[in-house]
Amino acid sequence: MGEVQLGLGLVSIGRRWGVRDVAPPPTDAAVALVEAACDAGIRFFDTAPAYGDSESVFGLALDRGVIDRATITIATKMGEHWNAETGEPFVDHDYDALMRSLEQSLARLGRIDVLQLHKATAATLEAPDVLRAFDRAASLGVRRFGASVSDVETARIACRTGRFEFLQFPYNLGAGHFAPIFALLRACGMRAIVNRPFGMGGLVGGGADDGVAAFRHVLAADFDGVVLTGTSSRVHLVENVAAFDAARAATARCPPG
Repeated sequence: MGEVQLGLGLVSIGRRWGVRDVAPPPTDAAVALVEAACDAGIRFFDTAPAYGDSESVFGLALDRGVIDRATITIATKMGEHWNAETGEPFVDHDYDALMRSLEQSLARLGRIDVLQLHKATAATLEAPDVLRAFDRAASLGVRRFGASVSDVETARIACRTGRFEFLQFPYNLGAGHFAPIFALLRACGMRAIVNRPFGMGGLVGGGADDGVAAFRHVLAADFDGVVLTGTSSRVHLVENVAAFDAARAATARCPPG
């Protein structure tokens, strides 16, 4: 089994999300959730401008001074944006839009440790505007880059570029068609950021063992990187951390293959 840590995806603190269309929690509760995640040992946090108020709320949690910024990884994205008037995301990979997004994210978060291209496609991965925006981000202190993809071919192209350290994609019991991506990452020494391990909530809910089974399926892929759990509930967060720890221990005892 590779070196895998549990991270917290922050879409649920910024906008409605999941198969149950759960509303984000009040700001105070969202800040408490982030702090509880740190207390539980989570050190990787993934947000995005397209996640509504997520970056702003996460920034408030960081500004409180309770979380030691030096111990965490702050990951965000550029390429998909949020229309506050309509309450809907939209995609724009033009250079000016990317730069506005980047500057806003830096202002909200203070720093970016991992910057990913959101809604990446085969065409946008090597588009001049995107490459120029990544170069500008590097000049502003961003050192690690990634892409968030939704198909295997785009993942293959992302691996070929040699530009990225991370690749984010969904993988769970109902999304086996993404499995070939893990071999691509191992071949080029990249790390995975696996999202939706619970299928946005659709794969859990029948009992405590559901989360363990979902995490075990992901960990069986054998990769280095992060698995993102996403929740707006402190109770569910604690349950998810326990399920991940149990799945990792079980996988270590009975490795795949």
